[in-house]
Amino acid sequence: MGRLGPLRYLYVGSVNVEKDLAFHQEVLGGEQVWRFRKFGADVAAVRHQEGPLVLLADHRPAGSVLPLYAVEDLEALRAALVGGGLRVGHTVATPDGPCLLVENASGFAFGALEEQRPRALEAAYADPRNEAAVRESKK
Repeated sequence: MGRLGPLRYLYVGSVNVEKDLAFHQEVLGGEQVWRFRKFGADVAAVRHQEGPLVLLADHRPAGSVLPLYAVEDLEALRAALVGGGLRVGHTVATPDGPCLLVENASGFAFGALEEQRPRALEAAYADPRNEAAVRESKK
């Protein structure tokens, strides 16, 4: 019950999402899945083969990478982690569902995401009325 599931996202800090997205597409061969500018943030999702989506985000510290793992029961995981030598942080709201932030004694941080609305941003991006969606592509 308190175990992490598959790695869903690599949440990567970016100084310039436009340039980093172009690099992921043109040099690394990635495919833009979605991109949004909202609440003063620019975030783009890139797919590389079968792995997790890479989220390029200008509101995260540049060069930082926060892995986000799926979890079936966030509260069961929280209960399993408390007292295990980890810093169990706060829960943040994401479009897919709540995400618990955790850090171990060595400073490794990760998020545990309870996917209550899987692929919510893909659906929002597909909506032509969504004014926050950035649709131009460099590829």
